[in-house]
Amino acid sequence: MLELRHLRTLAALRSAGTLVRAAQLLNLTQSALSHQIKLMEDRYGMPLFERKSMPLVFTAGGHLLLQLADTILPKVEQAERDIARLNQGDSGTLRVALECHTCFDWLMPVMDAFRQRWPEVEIDLVSGFHSNPADLLRTGAADLVIGSNYGPQFTVFPLFRFEILVVLALKHRLASRRRLQAQDFAGETLITYPVPAERIDLIREVLAPAGIAFERRTAELTVAILQLVASRRGVAALPNWAIKNYVDYDYVLARPLLEDGLWSDLFVSVPPALAGKAYVADFVAVIREQCAASLDGIKLL
Repeated sequence: MLELRHLRTLAALRSAGTLVRAAQLLNLTQSALSHQIKLMEDRYGMPLFERKSMPLVFTAGGHLLLQLADTILPKVEQAERDIARLNQGDSGTLRVALECHTCFDWLMPVMDAFRQRWPEVEIDLVSGFHSNPADLLRTGAADLVIGSNYGPQFTVFPLFRFEILVVLALKHRLASRRRLQAQDFAGETLITYPVPAERIDLIREVLAPAGIAFERRTAELTVAILQLVASRRGVAALPNWAIKNYVDYDYVLARPLLEDGLWSDLFVSVPPALAGKAYVADFVAVIREQCAASLDGIKLL
């Protein structure tokens, strides 16, 4: 029997583009997802997508089921939101603060999609630079923070893992290296956001433990950091999604760190009183869905 979970699986495959990313989006193991797909294909006696295509290309049968998913799933999700409104109230406020400056690159489309689902919830950004966004939650100045895991005093929703890449000028002395190590930064100027050093992954996880001496310069805007790097004023370490376009257009170079790369995890933190609100859970779901579809190289948590 065709079930809602089957339609959600096909929709996730289309959105994510690969089996691996779809499994992450659905919180399934890849083997569990493959088993579910095989059962569906056995039921209909045909493949639903081309196995070797990248991104996935659906067969005629797969397209028919996706059309059904596009008809049914929005109505089911709308009904679930309406029930939540009846149960929890039909309005609210969601003031969002960012620890991760580069999150602006993908947050605007997420907020637009959320407003369409929850037009009665007032969503806004807490403006300005915040040296410790967790304090905004403690004082009630923000309802939700996107950034680190702030611990047991808040309810934390996992989002995704991303790789931090070193950004170099096109003719930098390290441009010929395929991967960079801690000692490569000796004597360099590291251009960062104006946050405490212990909140910068490259410093905390790589440079400080190795005792590497370096200069530091700060800028509040990502584009300013990239301009300084391109002008050979220093190097930077930024998420892969934040620099992709600049690398693609040969404005700067990007290199991975260490043998396995330097990875960081992103979370949503909210006060416990808000954790049970349906619109909070849906905001997290929209982030995961949109980022799985649009950000290369991330791994959903």
